[in-house]
Amino acid sequence: MKRTADIGDVLKPLAEKPFQAYLSNVLQVADVLDWILSQVGKAEVWQTSFSISEEFLRRLFFLERGGNVKRFNLVLDHKATNKTLKLWTFITQVIEHTYLADNHSKILLVRSDKGDTVSVVTSQNLTRGNRHESAFISTDPVIFATLHSQVEDLIRNHSVPLSELFEQRINS
Repeated sequence: MKRTADIGDVLKPLAEKPFQAYLSNVLQVADVLDWILSQVGKAEVWQTSFSISEEFLRRLFFLERGGNVKRFNLVLDHKATNKTLKLWTFITQVIEHTYLADNHSKILLVRSDKGDTVSVVTSQNLTRGNRHESAFISTDPVIFATLHSQVEDLIRNHSVPLSELFEQRINS
């Protein structure tokens, strides 16, 4: 987030506004995740994206260190494999479960230990571009259940765990 911007200028608390959207160049996906976790507490996270950057991984490292990320499940695209493999060591230190699939979606799902659910569908990859990006945020359990089921299907039936791909690369 730009240092002069306040997330409250763009988003309202989830309890006040369970459906909201934005188009802005001041928010990053990591800002939105941090904002959600500050409201729901400790949670499991599912994130899909085309690609990821070191900057996002650093932000996630500190979010996890804060204690509110119980487990992080990440799905990236096969086409970004070379970039992903360059970050592999850092990714494995921060994210326990990373998968590669034919994926261009950018979805963030959060389910708290208390049972709160938040779904975010965004245009932004897990990179920093300082570009205008859009997102729709919902606390509707039905929307979460639908997206969660589809992301889990992507993971189970259409992806390769990054650790397996990396081992194949090393052994070849």
